[in-house]
Amino acid sequence: MKLFVISPSLDIRFAAVILLVMGLSTPGQAEIVSLDSSNIDDVLNNAGVALVNFYADWCRFSQMLHPIFEEASNIVREEFPDTKQVVFARVDCDQHSDIAQRYRITKYPTLKLFRNGMMMKREYRGQRSVTAIADFIRQQQVDPVKEIHSMEEVNTIDRSKRNIIGYFEQKDSDNYHTYEKVANILRDDCTFSAAFGAVSASERFSGDNVIYKPVGEGVPDLVYLGSLTNFDLTYTWAQDKCVPLVREITFENGEELTEEGLPFLILFHLKEDSESLEKFQNEVTRQLISEKGSINFLHADCDKFRHPLLHIQKTPADCPVIAIDSFRHMYVFPDFKDLTIPGKLKQFVLDLHSGKLHREFHHGPDPTDSTPGQEAEKEVASNPPESSFQKLAPSETRYTILRRDRDEL
Repeated sequence: MKLFVISPSLDIRFAAVILLVMGLSTPGQAEIVSLDSSNIDDVLNNAGVALVNFYADWCRFSQMLHPIFEEASNIVREEFPDTKQVVFARVDCDQHSDIAQRYRITKYPTLKLFRNGMMMKREYRGQRSVTAIADFIRQQQVDPVKEIHSMEEVNTIDRSKRNIIGYFEQKDSDNYHTYEKVANILRDDCTFSAAFGAVSASERFSGDNVIYKPVGEGVPDLVYLGSLTNFDLTYTWAQDKCVPLVREITFENGEELTEEGLPFLILFHLKEDSESLEKFQNEVTRQLISEKGSINFLHADCDKFRHPLLHIQKTPADCPVIAIDSFRHMYVFPDFKDLTIPGKLKQFVLDLHSGKLHREFHHGPDPTDSTPGQEAEKEVASNPPESSFQKLAPSETRYTILRRDRDEL
């Protein structure tokens, strides 16, 4: 048997070729950035798109994802070599529990998408495969803004969707860069379009202009009156238009809404009962706009969500019903007819934040709320037997309820 030996007389260029081939045959090292409290803000704030793997070493599924995540990172890096355009990162949640708490990580592994440091509402829920993860990142690189080439196109936009249209003098401008950044963040909630130069001239009578076209034919446009160079103002305005104050909870988005980490104020109503929904929307806007960041306002189909109703001793026949789901218990608004009483709905939410609803759930009405002769009656009415007021078992989360309802349809 003969061994191949590179002799000192062998042309050094030939040796270099051999070493190069050997190097190419070795899998590349994955560029996964390990995040901790000292670097997380800097890394995420400077990344156009970042996919972060929140994991725990003891979790078998986390261990299974590691090589897949690394290989996907290698593939994406070849297509998008700019290290600030796309970042793959990971957080050891056992070592950095403060970060896990900050981003409300409750299961492992969790893949969260960030844009310019802002965590997107919708985490990655696709297949845990190299191809699927790489495709997901490619989709995030697609420009969310559709260019308008003639004003006739504006008249043919889909009015069943929420549309934001920008009219700019030129594409390479600070105003448009702000608009594009907002569009990337809200790409799942609104349809974004833009016209430039001569095409947009008729709409730029006082400079670059952005309008919102609500859902529905004949509904008047809303004009953005703030500074387009101010990202925070522009984003806040667009988010308010793209994300309804009262959203519908479905089997498809239930887990996503839960992961936003806010309790739910839910109107359960029959699908055809648009009148009750309109009343609820009006009162939420009137009484609770200041609570937008502390609770999610939702509405749900009574027929589809029968199981959650059972947990508050209700059926579709009792709808419309308003309830708060705090993730620990569900609390019922006393009477839907009281919805329009000034301050009544807001007090219900404030009672959640103060802990009053939780106390009364376990111990009956607060003594300060009772009047002589009413204590016994209130105790029976508001603190029913455990067997009749079913609470969620520790092992039965809202996820299983949603899935069970879906499976029974």
